[in-house]
Parts: sequence; structure tokens; C-alpha cells
Amino acid sequence: MIVRRYLDPISEINAIRRQINDVFGDFAAEVLPRADWAPAVRLLDQGDHFLLMVHVVGIDPEALDVQVTSDTISLAGQRPAPELAEGTKLLYDDIRYGSFHRVINLPEAVQNGQVTAEFNHGILTLTLPKVVEASAKVVKISLGAPTLEASQPAEEPTEA
Repeated sequence: MIVRRYLDPISEINAIRRQINDVFGDFAAEVLPRADWAPAVRLLDQGDHFLLMVHVVGIDPEALDVQVTSDTISLAGQRPAPELAEGTKLLYDDIRYGSFHRVINLPEAVQNGQVTAEFNHGILTLTLPKVVEASAKVVKISLGAPTLEASQPAEEPTEA
């Protein structure tokens, strides 16, 4: 019986992965198209607004299509694969290339007309102000008369 000690199991796993990639890598690259991908996102609730951070390193900000409705955000774009110089052989590549489309559902409605965006070091950051709830408006109800009186001035006076 042969006893073999694994001093570094991670390097052994990486060696097996490299061998599998050597066997199937060229075949998969030629026969199977690269699957669509989606950038990683982080959505934070910061009280009166949401903060959405999108990891889009290597994508031109002008090539990003960002659409915001009151309850969803749609992100689309494309990361082009870099061309290799003649005589260069690609050995390993974990970076995903091609087009993507991702829709993020928001837990609360936002004011889509007031969204701000910032692009810094490959991170797109959207600040999404929440809709101010109409339920915060105080309404006084008079039981003696059939009309309602609002505590705030009404836009148009109504006659009873």
C-alpha cells in the first residue's frame, strides 16, 4: 500500500482542475458558446433611499443601459473579450465576456425621476430615493359634516 501525504490539498485540487481544463477546455471553447452572465450586485437599504452597487469592471460606462421603474432596475451591456496578440495562447480565463441583461426587483417603490448614478473604478453606484408614502399625510375627519378636511391646504377647494 502506498501512503501519500497531502501537504497542500488546495494545490492538488488546482492541479486536477488544470488537467480537466486541458482535456475539455479546447473542446468546450470551440463547441459550446459562452453562457450569458450577469454582473454581481449589492443592494443596501439606507433608510430614505436604496444604494445599488454593480460590479462592471472592464465595461465602458457609455455602453451600459440602465433603466429604472418605480419597482425594478434593468441593467444591460456587454463586456468585449480582449483580442490576443499573434502567437499568444490563452491558458486560463475566469473573466466572463459577452452581453448581459439583469433585472433587479426592489422591495419598495422608488422615485425613478430622482435616481443618481456614479461610476468609479468599475463600480456603478445608483442612489434610489424611496417614494414618500401618502400614508404619512394627516387627514382630519369631521363627524358632524359629510366632508373631509385635510390638515394640509388642498390644491383645489371643493364645495359640499
